[in-house]
Amino acid sequence: MTDFSQANVPDQTGKCMVVTGANTGIGFAAAKVLAERRARVLLACRDEDKARAAMVRIRDNVPRADLGFVKLDQSDLDSVKAAAEVIAREPRVDVLLNNAGVMLPPLQRTAQGHELQFGVNHLACHALSLLLVNKLTETPGSRVVVTSSVAHKRGRIDWVDLDAHQSYNRSDRYAASKLMNLVFALELDRRLRAASSPVRAIACHPGVAATELSRHLPVVLRGLWPLAGVFLNDAEQGAWPALQAATWPNAQGGDYYGPQQRFEMAGPSGPAKATVVARDPETARRLWDVSVQLTGVDLTL
Repeated sequence: MTDFSQANVPDQTGKCMVVTGANTGIGFAAAKVLAERRARVLLACRDEDKARAAMVRIRDNVPRADLGFVKLDQSDLDSVKAAAEVIAREPRVDVLLNNAGVMLPPLQRTAQGHELQFGVNHLACHALSLLLVNKLTETPGSRVVVTSSVAHKRGRIDWVDLDAHQSYNRSDRYAASKLMNLVFALELDRRLRAASSPVRAIACHPGVAATELSRHLPVVLRGLWPLAGVFLNDAEQGAWPALQAATWPNAQGGDYYGPQQRFEMAGPSGPAKATVVARDPETARRLWDVSVQLTGVDLTL
């Protein structure tokens, strides 16, 4: 399907969806549509006040929305592990939608000392996904959705300096983290299939969407960024690939979805293109091994 939009999202009655970073931008847009389709939606966010304000906004449009809050700070692996324990207490979980991330911040570090984009965008996603696989296994047709970016196409993983102790270019580190997201999603699906797991891992990217991720852009670009919502995607359109990955009945494990227009930067959702590096099994194995070492979390079924 090459023209998927929110109009194609089927009824989700009885399902439970976890959306990370759901208080704003693409995460909020996806959570709102899922609530409209009658899913129970858990907003997994760092800031509880912002998450509860987002829940009020959703209920303004969906008065009977079934919503919950989960404290999740992806810059702290202890918080990730605690969030997974809370989520696992739900009667069922159908989809984990890994949406939260950071883009182009000045050099910062997570609670465990990792470069922020590497830690938040990849390591936290790796850990949360694997910690919830067994819970997802309880529900037929369950999915892990991982959000990558068109920036993955220029991503290069600096294996010698993963945590940017030697050098830091914020754009290069962002692209590398988004490459890691796609490598991880495809490798997770390979490993799930090899284990005959019913869980599917699916990747997506939003194209170029005007969201709060722009807050670390240079001042000049930040002023122009709202135009992305006019000429490219707004947050609602940017959520379409994530919604396709999370809800489209024909989605298969290992699929990758993104916008179909303007070089994958805008428009309705459909199949996206992953680079050769993103699909390389040796790169995937190497990233998996180092991620297990740094997070202490591996796939155990």
